[in-house]
Amino acid sequence: MRIGASLSEQKDPRSRTQEIAAGERRLSQRNRQGNKEKSDGKRLLPDYSVYALSGFQRWMCIGCGAALFFGIGYLFYHQWIIAFVLSFAGMLIPRFWRKHMLQRRRMALNLHFKQALYSLSSSLSAGRSVENGFREAIQDLRMLDPDAENDLITELSIICARMEYGEPIEDALNDFSRRADMEDITNFADVFSTCKRTGGDLVEVIRRTSSIIGEKLDIQQEIAVLVAQKKFESKALLAAPILMLVFMNLTSADYMKPMFSGMGMVISTFALLGLTGCLVWIIKIMNIKI
Repeated sequence: MRIGASLSEQKDPRSRTQEIAAGERRLSQRNRQGNKEKSDGKRLLPDYSVYALSGFQRWMCIGCGAALFFGIGYLFYHQWIIAFVLSFAGMLIPRFWRKHMLQRRRMALNLHFKQALYSLSSSLSAGRSVENGFREAIQDLRMLDPDAENDLITELSIICARMEYGEPIEDALNDFSRRADMEDITNFADVFSTCKRTGGDLVEVIRRTSSIIGEKLDIQQEIAVLVAQKKFESKALLAAPILMLVFMNLTSADYMKPMFSGMGMVISTFALLGLTGCLVWIIKIMNIKI
């Protein structure tokens, strides 16, 4: 009996060590799984600093861009091989289309944010609480656009849901400003958090903030209207040489033959590079930021 007891006592420390190690492994696996679920939950929220094209959109951009560059290549050189090589430039079109769609999305988000600030300022001035002010802003945005669910309505719904689960509204706003990565939203979130911590006049701060952001957006819209005509004129000037080449090829094909061989191809290359440089220059000039 003493021998059996001594053997069991010798085995107990090792068994306990194995049980502790197994418990630590299970705990670490749970922690890793919990962190993964949290990170997956964060990734589900939209990031407004990037725009992801769907597979259909990407292939449509590549197809349309390839057809456009193929037509321009054949128009300038009348060589199938050169036109086919130029058609590979269509791979660059999704990048520009993604940038264009991201800019449109951010402009719409900024405009809706201005409208939400006006609604929030009116609600707080009427004596409603901050939580009810955000809920009222959702209804006001839906009244302005009944058939659409825009990004800001989604974000305000997420903020209201977080408040119902007991999360501070400052944390929800800061998370939204981080994902939006926009100066106006970030400034509003910082001012709102400071007022909540220090007990400032939240109604007056939101009213002044909405007024400043509204004036900034009004100036941006005025500039966009003034520049719109110049953008149309620039597009017309860029399209004029290409339309002229199409007209000359259709009406005077023999007259254009020297441009498709020898020194004419060199001249066509410099002309095409000049048009590309003008396009890049116009885009940079028209990109006015406030």
